[in-house]
Amino acid sequence: MINWLEHALGTGWLVRPAGGLTGEAFIAEKNGKRLFLKRNTSPFLAVLSAEGIVPKLIWTKRIENGDVITAQEWLEGRSLNEEEMKQQAVADLLYKIHHSSELMHMLLKMGKKPTTSDESFSELCLKLEDNGLMHEQEAVKEALGLLELMLPYTRNQNLAVCHCDMNHNNLILTNENIIYLIDWDNATIADPATDIGMLLKWYIPKEDWKEWLINYGIEPDRQWFIRMYWYLLQDNLQFLCWHFDRNERGKVQQRLNELQEINRSIKDFIVS
Repeated sequence: MINWLEHALGTGWLVRPAGGLTGEAFIAEKNGKRLFLKRNTSPFLAVLSAEGIVPKLIWTKRIENGDVITAQEWLEGRSLNEEEMKQQAVADLLYKIHHSSELMHMLLKMGKKPTTSDESFSELCLKLEDNGLMHEQEAVKEALGLLELMLPYTRNQNLAVCHCDMNHNNLILTNENIIYLIDWDNATIADPATDIGMLLKWYIPKEDWKEWLINYGIEPDRQWFIRMYWYLLQDNLQFLCWHFDRNERGKVQQRLNELQEINRSIKDFIVS
């Protein structure tokens, strides 16, 4: 693959893997200039670049083996740390993403269709039935009961483009103090509570959730928190299945512990 890239770039470029799980990303360097290359990236990247959400897209090329290569500007910077996820700039970037008609238009144009919460719940139940977790784990049975109880609150909501992996390693702070959100492979059209719940759970103390939501641009009510808890619970169960299918016992137990914690938080909230 590297040989193909060097041929496409021309003479003098040094290409090396950029790391990551997929092996699809590379760094090209020549005379002190660097580019970030990726193979067969979604056309969505062009709109993300135009919106200033990811580093600038420089060019797109189809190479001789049929792969499409994109080149983005390389910016010096680093991932945000966990404490920096509390910054207003992160909330502002997420608000911009969730309210972008251009991003929504492109995902719809690409054929991406939103999955309703009812569909997600049905698929999740089938998966947990097939792998036996529904019957073997009390925390899973309790979680499914809570999901079913909260399900009506998730219907008929305004949907948005969601990143679906609000991990601090995916937010890059450049030396010019610009924040970008990268790694859009899991992007979908969903309830914004999907992204926000994930960010709040992992990075914002619970006593600060309401203030964060107001700063983001929401006047949170009881229904909003129920939606957020619904997607947190669903996300945890999805990951539980993922680790179970790969026989990752340590990760399975970790997810079960987290599941019990979320179950308790939801029951405390519902009876409060």
